[in-house]
Amino acid sequence: MPDDGAVAADVPPRRSLPLALLLTLLAPVASAQLHDSAADPAIAVVPMGDSTAAPPSSDWLDRPAVIAPAASRSLLLGLAWAGSRMVVVGERGHVLLSDDQGRNWRQARAVPTRTMLTAVTFVDAQRGWAVGHDEIILHTTDGGETWRRQHWAPESQQPLLAVWFADATRGIAVGAYKAFFSTQDGGTTWTRQAFEPAPLPHEGPVDPEADVDGDAGFEPEYHLNAIAAQGQRLWIAAEAGQLYRSDDAGGHWQTLPSPYAGSFFGLLPLGGDTLLAFGLRGHLFRSDDAGQHWFPLETGTTAMLTDGAVLSQERIVLVGLSGVVLISADRGMSWTLHQQPDRRGLAAVLPAGDGPLVAVGEEGVRRIEIAAAAAGDAAAAGGAR
Repeated sequence: MPDDGAVAADVPPRRSLPLALLLTLLAPVASAQLHDSAADPAIAVVPMGDSTAAPPSSDWLDRPAVIAPAASRSLLLGLAWAGSRMVVVGERGHVLLSDDQGRNWRQARAVPTRTMLTAVTFVDAQRGWAVGHDEIILHTTDGGETWRRQHWAPESQQPLLAVWFADATRGIAVGAYKAFFSTQDGGTTWTRQAFEPAPLPHEGPVDPEADVDGDAGFEPEYHLNAIAAQGQRLWIAAEAGQLYRSDDAGGHWQTLPSPYAGSFFGLLPLGGDTLLAFGLRGHLFRSDDAGQHWFPLETGTTAMLTDGAVLSQERIVLVGLSGVVLISADRGMSWTLHQQPDRRGLAAVLPAGDGPLVAVGEEGVRRIEIAAAAAGDAAAAGGAR
């Protein structure tokens, strides 16, 4: 996968692509060809870049996901723990399950869609939700084995990109063009709400001539790319440098000062008031007051950063496009780059529990042995001295 610097300027245009769409566009044609065409003769492989090809119809997307032998090597975008089980979601409605720390994977028995799924979350070992394109929201009550649809709006032509639940009843799903849905009954009903965070305090006198273009009432519909949570406190990372925080589990939101005008694709709380925000061109920032003030951190990469995980009290990992894996051993103050040899983009990461990382992305799911990589780097540094 090429470095995202080739497709995104340091300050991107207002209508930058959501991460799920960007990864789809950058994925190779081979991803579509991994599927067993005999298992589903209705699937037609269309070369990417063919502007004359029609998108899949809603009828096609409304069919159940196909059990595909190579699903674990397809484009995968989200993963979560369901008790001791790992659950992964991605293109064509693929849902994969692993009960051995990510060594072996099998597809869920019943998924009622072929829409691309972008994110997944669980509140316990049985109950979980997944979201994706066409505003789809799926729910499982058996640890991801079977799923049913709670919400779907293909006419909206916009993806949901992140989902969070406080418990088995209260949840939030967000996505492109300021999409914001909430539920108070476990998803039996989803309500679309206007996302209207309190603005930053205005500094200086108001200029009565400022609205020279007559667009003072225009409200940008920023893509809401990711949700992070720590107790009742939530954060949302969005495009165009937008960051938001709620201190009451999503009841009210405020706009945060931003250190960067480019899009953010992830946030990682580190405990207390410490928080990392990351996104385009390897930009990474740290706040020690819950997002009121930020300072930049050096990453050694210009690739887009997409997700992160806390490994221990001091060790943290971030992943991104171009096979980027960043590891910190000092609670995020400094970082070491472990570039994956194949340079395939990584969309999400979790610690496996037995040492390695489990990451998903352009080439499906993989286990990354970070201990071996760190040892190799140390040996190389010793040899250089």
